[in-house]
Amino acid sequence: MEIVRNYPLIEQILPSWKDQIGENYNGYRGHIYRMFNCCLALKNCSEEEVTKLAIAAAFHDIGLWSDHTVDYLSPSIAQAQKWLAENDLSSWAEEIGLMIAMHHKVTPYRDPKYPLVELFRKADLVDFSLGFFKFGLSSQYISRLKSEIPDAGFHKFLFDGAKDWFFKHPLMPPPFMKW
Repeated sequence: MEIVRNYPLIEQILPSWKDQIGENYNGYRGHIYRMFNCCLALKNCSEEEVTKLAIAAAFHDIGLWSDHTVDYLSPSIAQAQKWLAENDLSSWAEEIGLMIAMHHKVTPYRDPKYPLVELFRKADLVDFSLGFFKFGLSSQYISRLKSEIPDAGFHKFLFDGAKDWFFKHPLMPPPFMKW
């Protein structure tokens, strides 16, 4: 399977956040593309599904920077919904909102109405776990993905944020975790 390194819709959305994301921009961009590719590798998607996945991928963690908070799911959803409204795609707001809201759900998302939510959750977990969780993707594919789309410090950024959270709240799971 060909690895997508540049998708027009992601490239339309993401650059407007470059200044706000700052030094983490390349790392976040890499994470977006690795998880986007995992989505495409896990399911043969329609053009509409690919478009929804691209939008959700671009916005899924953006609240980290838009609102400067570790409780970033709601701000990320709000930014995605604002963009959807501005682009006459509000009919997708519920599904894309769920994709973002549930992408750190520990257990599978089981509502058959929105199968992309579970696909998106799995793809994020593949990249977040550095390929420990594969969901049927081959180790070779994941290695190739990591090689062709570098981490650029994204996992260090995540680790540093998690370290700060657990130091301040040692007995409390981060607010973005869903059961």
